[in-house]
Amino acid sequence: MTDSYLFAAKLNQVGVGKMFRVQLEGKLLLLANVNGAIHACDEMCTHEDVSLALGALKDNCIKCSLHGSRFDLLTGKPLDDPAEENLRIYPVKVEGDSILVDIK
Repeated sequence: MTDSYLFAAKLNQVGVGKMFRVQLEGKLLLLANVNGAIHACDEMCTHEDVSLALGALKDNCIKCSLHGSRFDLLTGKPLDDPAEENLRIYPVKVEGDSILVDIK
């Protein structure tokens, strides 16, 4: 079994409570640091084509700046209307100071 994790960013690029946009193999992803835990998800809201990087982090949720829908960063489930479609969440591991994401 081959390791499908790809280098996404250095740990110091995603400070606690911050988000960081990256592109891996043509996919736009958003890295989010929630209390030291790194999460990775699709960068665009599932309701409208708006970057979630413009939104806000609180607890394990990211809030879209356009219509206020929140998504759980652990499950991808939308917590508020108008979003109904899950946000894709990607597995993450941190090795040393490198953030690795499995986009397969």
